Amino acid sequence: MIVDLAPVWLSLKLATVTTVLLLGIGTPVGWWLARSTSRWKPLIEALVALPLVLPPTVLGFYLLSALGPSGLVGSLWSAVGGFPLVFTFTGLVIGSVIFSLPFAIQPIQTAFESIGPRPLEVAATLRARPLDRFATVALPLARRGYITAATLAFAHTIGEFGVVLMIGGNIAGRTEVLSIAVYNAVERLDYVQAHLLAAGMLGFAFLVLVFVFVINRRWHLR
Repeated sequence: MIVDLAPVWLSLKLATVTTVLLLGIGTPVGWWLARSTSRWKPLIEALVALPLVLPPTVLGFYLLSALGPSGLVGSLWSAVGGFPLVFTFTGLVIGSVIFSLPFAIQPIQTAFESIGPRPLEVAATLRARPLDRFATVALPLARRGYITAATLAFAHTIGEFGVVLMIGGNIAGRTEVLSIAVYNAVERLDYVQAHLLAAGMLGFAFLVLVFVFVINRRWHLR
């Protein structure tokens, strides 16, 4: 039995790119949410958490509508000479970043909130500038949040189905990720391949959760 590894490598590539982007986005957003007292904060938090409660197909439909050739973003992108966004790897990345947003931002926000004001105040008394205080105090103390965010974002991206199917379609070698490959195997009654792929995803998800719980437990024991 030969297992097609193309969807596996595509899923790993997608999860890696998405995780890197989410950590970059999650840092300023998580910091602002942790420190802000703005009246707009609940609105931003609700927007960030929306993918947790919104059905993936609904989110995928709106992304497809927005990024398609006749959509607002897609038409503007085409007007400046951009390549198509839907049914491409770029479209998968955009959908994955939005769909996994809360899995990255919320752990980072929680980590920053757990620091409290005292360490930063001490650093300020030592004449450390705001950027220095953030880089040398806040980031190291928030490392557990970053580990959790990266792990959950990566794993969540690997397991996506509805969003990537809506915005990327089912194009072998281009947008057929691992979850879609399982679906395709079942559709053609190839249950051996479906079992192999599904078992791999199940084992991976279990190991990710064990890793997160071990990291959290060790942190609390310190």
